[in-house]
Parts: sequence; structure tokens; C-alpha cells
Amino acid sequence: MNWLLVLAGGAVGAPLRYLTDRAVRSRHDGAFPWGTLTVNVVGSLVLGALTGAVVHGAASHSAQLLLGTGLCGALTTYSTFSYETLRLAGTGARFLAAANVVASVLAGRGAAVAGAALAEALWG
Repeated sequence: MNWLLVLAGGAVGAPLRYLTDRAVRSRHDGAFPWGTLTVNVVGSLVLGALTGAVVHGAASHSAQLLLGTGLCGALTTYSTFSYETLRLAGTGARFLAAANVVASVLAGRGAAVAGAALAEALWG
């Protein structure tokens, strides 16, 4: 049963990542990977809130598998983040590559902390 939950979450997360990336790219020209940054930050926020909900007993292990491992696992993408960062550096856009790393790490961590704080406020 656990693998079905992960599969179901991933079946939603992967197309959601693709559609979100396309929508964000259509609004932002340029080399910076705004779409990947967006899905990674949103995924971090959801995962932080979900983790907080689980810690406070407001979400089950099944919800963690469905939403955390499945949905967020397919929604977020470290491999694309790495590829896009290396692509930027390789084309001479080193400032953008460094900005991508810094923005992704800081915004992702901030979103996870904000999600956990939201869960604490709701269920703590």
C-alpha cells in the first residue's frame, strides 16, 4: 500500500512540476531558471508544513508518503537545479549560476522553516 501512495503522489507531482515550470517560463524571459526555483521553493514549503503536521499528530504516515515522498519528491528537482546551475556556469553566466545556488538554498530553507512554523501555529 505504501508504494501506491508514493506512486499516486508522484503521478500528480511530476506533471505539476512540468506545468508550473512552463507557466513560469512563459512569464519570465532570460537565462535564470525561475521555474525550477519556484517548484523547489513551493515543494520545500509544503514539505516543511507536512513535517510539522506529522510531528504534531495532525497528519498521518500515509499523508507523509503521499504528499511528502510522492508529491514533493516528484515536484521538486535537485537534478534539474544542478543541471541548470552547471549550464549557466558553462555558458559564462557565473553570476547567475551563483545566484541560483544562493537563492535556491536560502529560499528553500526559508520556505521549509515557514511551513514548519505554520504547522506549529496551527497544530502546536
